[in-house]
Amino acid sequence: MASTSLQSQNLTKREQKHASILAAANVLFCEQGFPHTSMDEIAKKAGVSKQTLYSHFGCKNTLFAASISAKADSYQLNSDVFSDPDEPEKTLTYFAEQFGRLMVSEEALAIYQTCVTHADRHPEIAQVFFENGPECILSLLSDYLKKVAEKGDYQFDVPRHCAVRLCLMLFGEMRLKLDLGINVDDLVVSRDRYIQSSVDMFLRAYRIRGHE
Repeated sequence: MASTSLQSQNLTKREQKHASILAAANVLFCEQGFPHTSMDEIAKKAGVSKQTLYSHFGCKNTLFAASISAKADSYQLNSDVFSDPDEPEKTLTYFAEQFGRLMVSEEALAIYQTCVTHADRHPEIAQVFFENGPECILSLLSDYLKKVAEKGDYQFDVPRHCAVRLCLMLFGEMRLKLDLGINVDDLVVSRDRYIQSSVDMFLRAYRIRGHE
């Protein structure tokens, strides 16, 4: 708690308001869904005026996109994690741990479900979610795999396809069951082992023979 308070003190007033708005939006989008959440409600929960809210985020779609990006950042799923192509084993293990945690979080499940539920009447919601969540992560991971391949130890045939394969592996049985509302207590204990073995399998599959 102390470190969080210290970080908050280091922010400017505008940055604090920005963070408060994002936090409020995330809670309401998860609890009520995008279509049923108004900008008035977000401003009230964030403790800011509606004018201030619109000065930070021009419309609800922009705010939704920012909340998706902020959630990924909170799990360190950004360019910083992919800074070192010399250690793919370490980097991909860390990525897998963070991505695996995000995928089974209550927030990720709630946002995904609201996108699916309202896809027919509000297809733009799903598009905004995909572009600012999955698409960003897949692009970062694809670019990283290209850099790793340039080092000569691994060969990723189509980096984008390889990135998709890894991410879908990391979803695992737990995410499938959570999406269906099925109890996952039996999977919690083995989740970390599943994540690590998925990374190991992925890297073995693309390692060039003779470079083991």
